[in-house]
Order: sequence, then C-alpha cells, then structure tokens
Amino acid sequence: MLKSVVLVLCAIAVSLPRATAAQPAVPTTGGPVQGVPAADGAITSYKGIPYAAAPVGDRRWRAPEPPAAWTTVRHADRFGSSCMQTIVEERKPWTYEFMAHNAVSEDCLFLNVWTPAKTPDARRPVFFWIHGGGNVEGSAAVPIYDGEALARRGVVVVTINYRLGVFGFLAHPELTQEAGRSGNYGSLDQLAALQWVRVNIAAFGGDPGNVTIAGQSAGASGVHHLVASPLAKGLFHRAIAESGSAYASANPMARLTEAETNGLAFAKAKGAATLHDLRAMPAEALMARAGEPPTPPFRPLVDGHFLPADPIAIYARGEQNDVPELTGLTMDEASSGRDYGTVPMATYQQTAHERYAILAPAFFAVYPNDTQERSGQSQKAAARDGGLVSMHLWAAHRAKTARHAAFTYYWTHPMPGPDSARYGAFHTSEVPYVFNTLGQSQRPWQDADRRLADLAGAYWVNFIKTGDPNGAGLPRWAPFAAGSAMTMELGEKPGPRPVGRPEVLEFWRSYLLRPSAGTR
Repeated sequence: MLKSVVLVLCAIAVSLPRATAAQPAVPTTGGPVQGVPAADGAITSYKGIPYAAAPVGDRRWRAPEPPAAWTTVRHADRFGSSCMQTIVEERKPWTYEFMAHNAVSEDCLFLNVWTPAKTPDARRPVFFWIHGGGNVEGSAAVPIYDGEALARRGVVVVTINYRLGVFGFLAHPELTQEAGRSGNYGSLDQLAALQWVRVNIAAFGGDPGNVTIAGQSAGASGVHHLVASPLAKGLFHRAIAESGSAYASANPMARLTEAETNGLAFAKAKGAATLHDLRAMPAEALMARAGEPPTPPFRPLVDGHFLPADPIAIYARGEQNDVPELTGLTMDEASSGRDYGTVPMATYQQTAHERYAILAPAFFAVYPNDTQERSGQSQKAAARDGGLVSMHLWAAHRAKTARHAAFTYYWTHPMPGPDSARYGAFHTSEVPYVFNTLGQSQRPWQDADRRLADLAGAYWVNFIKTGDPNGAGLPRWAPFAAGSAMTMELGEKPGPRPVGRPEVLEFWRSYLLRPSAGTR
C-alpha cells in the first residue's frame, strides 16, 4: 500500500514546476514532501520538514503538537529556521562551519533527512542527530552536520532542531498548574522528532526498528536523557554520546521546584506578572539583552514526567532504555577556556585547594605546581585525566545494570589550522571527522585528517548498523570491561590505551567517588 501511495504522489508531482520524476514525493503524516539530489546524486536530501506545530502564541511553553497538515507537495529543498538564539559568525575555537547562520524563529521545529534509499522498502539503519550548543544555541543547519557523507555509507541520516534557552526549558508555577509539569520543552521536542521517525522514516527507506540516537555536548546530554526517559521506550536501539558521559558534575540537574523559582525570577526581571504576560511578549523581548541582570540557566530538569529522576539514578535502578552505547571525549575539552594551561601558579594552587580540600596534597603529588611551566602542564593533564576517569567511572556505573555493551573513546587528534597549537583536540572537533564534512571548512586538511575521517565514519556506521563499531580492516575496539581501565584512542595511532596511570586513577576515583559528588 505504501508503494502505491508513493506512485500516486509521484504522478501528482510530475505536474509541478519544480518536481522531477527522479525525485518522487514522499508521504509523511503531515503531507507529501519533495526532496532534491545532494551533491552526490545517489543521495536525496529533504530539508525543513515540520515534525511539530509552530510553538508560538498559546503553544509557547507547551508540549509539541502535530504540525498542521498540507496536501500539496512541500518542496524540502532548504533548511527551516533555527530556533531562537543569538547568531554569531564564530566563537573561537569554533569557526564558521561550527555555527548556525540562518534565520531564527520560534517556528523552528524542523528536521532534515538524507537517504541513499531508492525505494521505501530499503530498510536502511537510521542515524538521529541532536546538535550541541549548551541548550542555548546550535541548529541542524550547522554546516558540519551535513548528512550526505554518512548517507553514502548506507544509513539514513536525520538531524533536528529543538527549542533552546528560555523557550525550551522555562519552568514556572503557572505552567506546572496548566499541564501538571513544566520545563523540558526542548527535550519533549527531541522525543517528538523521534516519534516522527518511528512513524515516517520507512517512507524514506529507513528502518524504524534500527534507530541510533546520537548527539554531542548538549546533544549528548539529550541522548542520556532519552536513554533514561520512560517516554522514549522502544523508539531507538543504540545510543552515541560525544563529549557527554561523566560520573561527577558540578551542576547536578535541577528539580522542578528549583526551576520554578528561577522561572519566577526571570518573569519578574522581564516585568511579567503572569504566564499570560510572558506568552504575550515578543520572542526577542525574552532574549537576554545588554544591561539586563544575568538570567538563570534554562536547562533540562528532573520534572517527574520526561525524567522521573537523574539519569544516573535511573541507571542504578536498571530502569534505563538498555541499548548498546558508544561514548567518548576529546583530549582538549577545556581548551576553549581563556586561560587553559596558563593560570598563574599561585592562583591555580588556591583554586585546587578550594576544589579538592583535604585531597589537595594528593592532587599536587600527581600534578606538580612548583614552576609556571610545570603548573601549565599539570593544568592540562589534570583536565584531561579528570575527564577520562570520569567517563570511565560512568561506564563502570552503567555496566552494573546494563545488558548491552558500551564502547568508550578518547579523541586525541588536533584539528589543523592557525590556532591548532592553542586549542588542540578541542570540544566538538571530532564531529567533522565523524560526519566526514571536512569540505565544509577552509582548514589545511592533510591526508592524515582524511584517513581519520574515513576511520571514524567506519566505526560510527558499523555501530549504527550493528551496535558494534568493529569491522574488517579496522583496529579492534574492545567494549568496556569491568576491572579493565582501558579505552580506545582515536588519533594518529588508533588503538587501546590506559585510562590513566595507577596514581591518576587513585586520585580521581577518590575525588569523584566521594559521597558528596554529584552525578549525571
């Protein structure tokens, strides 16, 4: 029956000026969409497909609803608007290709599909991407997220927008009274897009029974929240979290009452006495403006609905959506900081005493601070080791209740460019390799970069297809094993490496496993 619907829509599309027989319209629950050939004619892209109604007016700060249906063919040849945010050309180390550049709007709940399939019955594995950006910026239209190269490897790629900042994560007592909960609208958008995939992706040649959710940074947190959410049960079958798996957190997830308090403070600062006043404000008026007092962070929270508890607690109870997981971090996650490796000795010593308290002597035994040069080296080493051990402890915690394997990695390859020595393997720098979108940048790529992009793409696609990154001709990537402090290094010489020296493991375990440590 699905094939007959496609044939009927194709016949309709022939009469439209921009339609071609080579690109038949595809039926979706919202209406038919017409794709366009990607640069590689074997791939078809569909951009700007609405997966939910515009969250404007009375829909602002409500759970996503189905989009308004359309009957004529929708030409899916360009990205929809990005969600509300401040657009900047670049923010080093993130250059142009890492940033969103298109128009912004509250009407932004769009997704994009790249498919190699020629018929709806192709049943290709699906890669579902959640962008990063700290839940305040980012977009599926960011150049490095172009899905064509991954689609050439035989998977259907889906990238999504979701509400950001105050529009995505405001909690307020009146909102809670209205719906029984508040906050997490951006998370519910991610869930709605995933539900759209379950119903619609087969028409694009994708397999709704083989979906991998993936994301980086805030997107990786989104992945963890979907893994933990009972509402996402059965919607995906594997998970990839890039730069997002840590055992200890200085910022544990807020609870609803705390988030509501922040929401009330925000409304007061904006001069809004009621929820009605907030909904009546133009979107631009809700954005932070110069001269205004700082607004509280708007982030995902434990709302008792989408997230009944912190993900780490849900893992501890074995209540997560148990799927194979692949996760890792970059060597220089912290290099975007202004003083990465250059904090004066005295300042660093004071900060370490404040942070590590009675463990400070043990810290300095591992990370000497006796000269400025050694202090700078120790600062970088501590940041790197702390991230690695924290990820390792997260995997160990997960393994206590998970039945499926986890694969961890450590990305050590510096991205080339004039700032390479300063930023190294910075946060997000692995993403263009995974997507093989090196061509979206003017950086001086070398053969080593192209080889690493091929390797990363092969690992990721193998995992997307089977839940295991290993394959013919690839260095073996061992799954996490309790009692073995090893991870997979992805860099100039891919292969297994220790998480840390014994004294490094001992210190960070002591610090991260202390009773007061928060988790995520």
